[in-house]
Amino acid sequence: MENQDKKVLDLAMEAGRILLDAGAEIFRVEETMKRIAKAYGIEKFNSFVLSTGIFITAENQEGEIYASVKHIPIQSAKLHRIAAVNQLSREIAEGKYTPQEAVLQLERIKTMPEKKTLTKMLAAGVGSGGFCYILGGHLTDMLAAFLSGFLLYVILTLLQKREKETSKIVVNLIGGFSVSLFSVLFYNMGLGHAPGTILVGSIMPLVPGVSLVNAIRDFAEGNYIGGGVRFLDALMVALGVSLGVGMMYILYFRFTGRIIL
Repeated sequence: MENQDKKVLDLAMEAGRILLDAGAEIFRVEETMKRIAKAYGIEKFNSFVLSTGIFITAENQEGEIYASVKHIPIQSAKLHRIAAVNQLSREIAEGKYTPQEAVLQLERIKTMPEKKTLTKMLAAGVGSGGFCYILGGHLTDMLAAFLSGFLLYVILTLLQKREKETSKIVVNLIGGFSVSLFSVLFYNMGLGHAPGTILVGSIMPLVPGVSLVNAIRDFAEGNYIGGGVRFLDALMVALGVSLGVGMMYILYFRFTGRIIL
C-alpha cells in the first residue's frame, strides 16, 4: 500500500480516536472515518468500532491490505472536540484540505484548550442551583445547592490533578459522599429548607447524562455492544454516587440519631 494511502488511513483512525475519546456515538465515529477515507479516494474501507476500541481495514487497487487497531479507554465527554472533528470531516469531503493539512488540523483539535477550571466550577454550581429551582427549591435552597455543586467540583478537580489516577468508582463515591455532606452541613447551618431538594440539585454534575444518551442512541442504531458498554459505565457511575450518598447518610444517622429527607 502506498505511503499516501497509509497516511490517509492513519488520519481517519486518528479522527475516530479523538471522537471516541471525546464521547462520540459509535455511528458518528464510523461515518466520520468512512467520509475521510472516501474523500481521499479509498473506497474499500471497513471499520468496526466499540466503546473502547477501533478496528479498521482497507484495500487498494493492487489488493494490498492495511489494518490498524486502537484501544481507547472511556473518558468524560468533550463536546467541543466532537463538533470540531465533525466540521473538519465535512470540509475534507468538500476538498478543502490535503491529507497533510488535515493532519495539522487534527493536531490543533487535540490541543484545543478546555474551559477554565473556575468556569467549570461556576457552571457546576449554577447547574446545581438551577435543578434545585426546577425541583421546587426556594432561593435559600438554590444558594445551598449552588455552593454544594461548586465545592463538589473543587473536590473532583483535586482528584483529577493527582499524579496517580483515581478509580472512576472511587471518584464518584467520594463525589456522592462530599456533595451529600455539603448539603447536610448547609441545611444544618440554616441555609435552605428542603435538604432532599438541595441534595438532588447538587448531585446533578455527577449524573452521567451524556453516557446514557449515547447508550440509547447506540442501541437505536443497532450498536448493542457499544451501547451496552456505555450503559454499564453509566450504571457504575450511578452506583458509586449512590454508595457515597448512602454512606454519608448512614454516618449522619449514627452520630446524630436523625434522618434527613
